[in-house]
Amino acid sequence: MTDTAKETPTAAAATGLRGVVVGASTVSDVVGDKGELIYQGYNIHELAKHSTFEEVAFLLWNKRLPNRSELAELNQQLSSSYALPAEVIELLRRSPRDADPIDQLRTAVSALEFYDPTARDISIDNSRKISIKLTAQFATIVAASDRLRNGKEPVAPLPETNIATNFLYMLKGERPSEHDAKLFDACLILHADHELNASTFTARVVAGTLGSIYASVVAAIGALSGPLHGGANTAVMKTLLEIGDPENVETYVKQALASKKKMMGFGHAVYKTEDPRATHLRQFSREMGEQAGESKWYEISRRVEEVMMREKGLYPNVDFFSASTYYMMGIPLDLYTPIFAVSRITGWTAHVLEQYIDNKLIRPRAEYVGPRNVPYVPIDQR
Repeated sequence: MTDTAKETPTAAAATGLRGVVVGASTVSDVVGDKGELIYQGYNIHELAKHSTFEEVAFLLWNKRLPNRSELAELNQQLSSSYALPAEVIELLRRSPRDADPIDQLRTAVSALEFYDPTARDISIDNSRKISIKLTAQFATIVAASDRLRNGKEPVAPLPETNIATNFLYMLKGERPSEHDAKLFDACLILHADHELNASTFTARVVAGTLGSIYASVVAAIGALSGPLHGGANTAVMKTLLEIGDPENVETYVKQALASKKKMMGFGHAVYKTEDPRATHLRQFSREMGEQAGESKWYEISRRVEEVMMREKGLYPNVDFFSASTYYMMGIPLDLYTPIFAVSRITGWTAHVLEQYIDNKLIRPRAEYVGPRNVPYVPIDQR
């Protein structure tokens, strides 16, 4: 007889670790019932309105905002790190044209470790230097890989420009407008960190083994590549393109809900009210429509939002309005997830730094629910 009785667990198992606190952090806080997002004590609304992505990166890494000279030094360090090793460019050039951009990013970041002789030095000072270098190089990798996949040569980075401006320039080969660069900079701020989401937790698990910062970030990108974490805003934009016209929204959404089709960009695992990042991205979508003289995508988005609230009581999350914002900025749909990584590299590395400073191997337990005391049967008797 097989004994199917299970051992009483020491604590109730939580599916997906929902609601389980696994450690202390100062990097960011998500207050779900109030719809608040905090970076190192600063409300995201304040940072999105008044700060820059580079300032926020410094804040995440150092627990405080920089003074003028510190920001100038960081900008110089980022600018001097934009260029990629020639070997990594060649790797991107040789990758299949149909390779997914997020897979190209993951592979390129893994390769970067080959060309950094300090990669295994996980001292805090060196890890901060690598964090700066990776933050600078992510934008270059994503832009270069997109151009190479489309039969174009990479555009050399502009010295002494911020990451938002530089990324749009390297992607399109022409300087972006001041409006687009400023708006994209704010988008990067909004996506910089979000507590222990799947990719950040993955990065901390790897860092907890004292793996290199490169290994931690590569693992985080792997977690981001899954459709339940990354890619939602791409799916949102595909939905908006299917709808095509504001007049089609009501019928489309009701039919989708009736057929149990998931409407991407709505609801959140933590927020019980509006995602504070969506507040800004809704405005950005409207601004981009006005700037382009084409508000159709914003209008469709607003109508979808209204129907979803009426029918399901669901708020839009960060992915919903970022879709139309990026689309009207001329960014290809398959770059939406890599762009998330261009921003989130700051949060990932901030959490890795925090893990290194007060490290303990992350080793949770599982509630075993399988059989016990199963007798072994020799193979000839099975």
